Amino acid sequence: MTEKIREYKMNGSLIIGVDAGYGNFKTARRVFPTAVSVSDKAPVFARDFIEWNGRYYIIGEGHKGFVTDKVTDDDNYVLTMAAVVKELEARGYTDRRNAVRIHLAVGLPLKWVQAQRDTFRDYMMKERIVKVGYKDRTYEMEFTGCTVMPQCYSAVAENLKDFKGMNLLVDIGNGTMNLMYLNNGRPMESKSWTEKLGVYQCEKAILNKVRDNTGTELMHEVIENFLRTGETDIAQPYAGLMVEAAKEYAVQIFQKLRDYEYNEQMMRLYVMGGGARIVEAFGEYDMDRVTFDHDIRANAKGYEYYCYMILKHQQRKKAM
Repeated sequence: MTEKIREYKMNGSLIIGVDAGYGNFKTARRVFPTAVSVSDKAPVFARDFIEWNGRYYIIGEGHKGFVTDKVTDDDNYVLTMAAVVKELEARGYTDRRNAVRIHLAVGLPLKWVQAQRDTFRDYMMKERIVKVGYKDRTYEMEFTGCTVMPQCYSAVAENLKDFKGMNLLVDIGNGTMNLMYLNNGRPMESKSWTEKLGVYQCEKAILNKVRDNTGTELMHEVIENFLRTGETDIAQPYAGLMVEAAKEYAVQIFQKLRDYEYNEQMMRLYVMGGGARIVEAFGEYDMDRVTFDHDIRANAKGYEYYCYMILKHQQRKKAM
């Protein structure tokens, strides 16, 4: 059955959530790798590319390294524009006569929002009218605003009433791990943190363990498939070493949670993001007290809902 995803609009603008992850970019309906390469000529073999400002940007090729500040180059901007047109295509927006009015809903790690919100918003809003070519169609977009929200919390903002008692939210992305306590659905701002302990750290640990023990360099794709499914079809000792490294990473995750006062007998644990599958497959925990959310688009969907509620509240205040 096809998932039904709501569409939010405010003041004539379509709200589109974009989760700019270090491993993947996500929208409510689309996911693609955080990688881009540029060419002055249309690519011959690549199918997934956009045309912007007279240049061609191939999506999913190359590798975007981890950076704490996403406004240091044009890559995140280009990938965000790609995410928006992919989402527009998924929603069936094909009208070439009028520009689509869009309010961007984006996010940053929990503890980086306050310091980086303004510069990230300015970065996203540097062009009000943008034309992007994608799949033989030109999308003209008018960006009317941009709201920057916290990762992790946004993913569950619509369902806070379901979190009874004390809960620890953990969002394990590719680059960072965000943690936040909820007390009967109310966020505890003084008990929220961002750690550089994402899936990329697990990938490096696997790569190093196999290299150190066998001298063999594992392909990135082999590790990626293993982390996505928890299974691998390679020979020993490589398979065993990969599992060993993944278990050590899961131990590291739980140790970090305990550093922030996690006690499985006193609270419930809610794990989401790309790292949730690794923790579920290789961690040791009480299955009755841990929930895993494997929807890696949860933040992007949450950005749209949360942004809509923020704009609605602002509109009411103006009307008073």
